[in-house]
Amino acid sequence: MKIRERVLRLQRGGHVAYDEYGDPRGVPVFFCHGWPSSRTMAELTDAAAHDLGVRIISADRPGISGSAFQANRKLVDWPPILKELADDLGIGDFRILAISGGAPYAYVTAWEMPQRVRAIAIVSGAAPIVDLSDQSGLLKLYRWMLALYRTRPKLLRTLFYLARPFATFRMPIRYGRVLLKLLQPCDAEALRDSAAFEACFESQRRAWRGSVEGVMTDAQIYAQPWGFALEEVDVPVRLWHGKEDRAFSFRVAEEVAKRLPDCEARYVDGAGHYSLPICYMRERRPRC
Repeated sequence: MKIRERVLRLQRGGHVAYDEYGDPRGVPVFFCHGWPSSRTMAELTDAAAHDLGVRIISADRPGISGSAFQANRKLVDWPPILKELADDLGIGDFRILAISGGAPYAYVTAWEMPQRVRAIAIVSGAAPIVDLSDQSGLLKLYRWMLALYRTRPKLLRTLFYLARPFATFRMPIRYGRVLLKLLQPCDAEALRDSAAFEACFESQRRAWRGSVEGVMTDAQIYAQPWGFALEEVDVPVRLWHGKEDRAFSFRVAEEVAKRLPDCEARYVDGAGHYSLPICYMRERRPRC
């Protein structure tokens, strides 16, 4: 069951937009969407969350889709927003589910509020890029963007603005089939499901429609120090990663897992960046 967009006016100014999915009386789980993405990515969880008795609360990050832009924000600015949202909803302690680029936001919230975060689940998660001993495990596009961010940031900004008309375009089904051919076979197969395809790519279009500045600010956070060490995340972490993931190789996930004090990592054969959250959403523990 999806509860349509709600908006919370923040005490510090601005507002955050959020949706709810799954069982409204279930165990509260905050969902951290990927990049470039938005809160509606959590539609992937709706049916499974309802069946498992889980209440999913999914918020847009500042500047993304329905949430107000926040200039010069850092990763550590996120926990106060999530705390205020949890307080407004009358939620005490909670869990977090993060997919892909949502991972840093789950880690920072667990680090900042260990007394309220019971556990976090990281699926196909992004790593602290500046800490990586070897960045060859990142998608080539990410490495290219990182290089431009460090050497030609004005050019990268221009490219973001040029990309917006294409990123907000709702492509016909025939073009979507062409796009699938560029992905890993396991990801392409998972995204042939029309509901999964729409959940992934409509959430991306919503992000770009919100503002280019919001998408860029969100991207910059991945290229910056997080402001804390993974070794300081003192809550249980369940890390799930596909062995066919091209965005962040499972070698990157292994490096992250070794740094976390309480981490149970599962590396899933035959699963990629998209197919892992799509195909294994109903499982409490993915097959490995």
